[in-house]
Amino acid sequence: MLHPRFPTPQEVTTLSPEALAARLGGLEGTLGHKLGIRFTYASPQRVEAHMPVEGNRQPAGRLHGGANVALAEELASVGSWLNLDTERQVAVGVDINATHVRGVLEGSVSAVATLAYRGRSTLVWQIELSDGRGKTTCLARCTCAVINR
Repeated sequence: MLHPRFPTPQEVTTLSPEALAARLGGLEGTLGHKLGIRFTYASPQRVEAHMPVEGNRQPAGRLHGGANVALAEELASVGSWLNLDTERQVAVGVDINATHVRGVLEGSVSAVATLAYRGRSTLVWQIELSDGRGKTTCLARCTCAVINR
């Protein structure tokens, strides 16, 4: 079931990317909410967000790689849903891979997901995460399948 605060197909076409991002913030009961993901821009072709390191660390004190992957999939999933008629279709992640290239000890990471391919039944997203200095920390790709309800 789609979160009740998720933008409607009408809102996706009428709200600005910043207003869409504001609608996506703080969706209680979601993993993104637990991880502290904060959306800053959302459109059917591009989604941007930030996630704090605090609360998302691995035992050695660095940002957990699984948190990176969850952030990447959150953006790809949200972006995929923004491309659908949510009354008739759902999107589900079917593949994700990530290469962690730099550790992060503090602050937050920013992520930018860009739609790389849009077909009738498949959407593929490229996601780049970076630290507070703008240095790339993780590169990911996520594929979502489109399923009719």
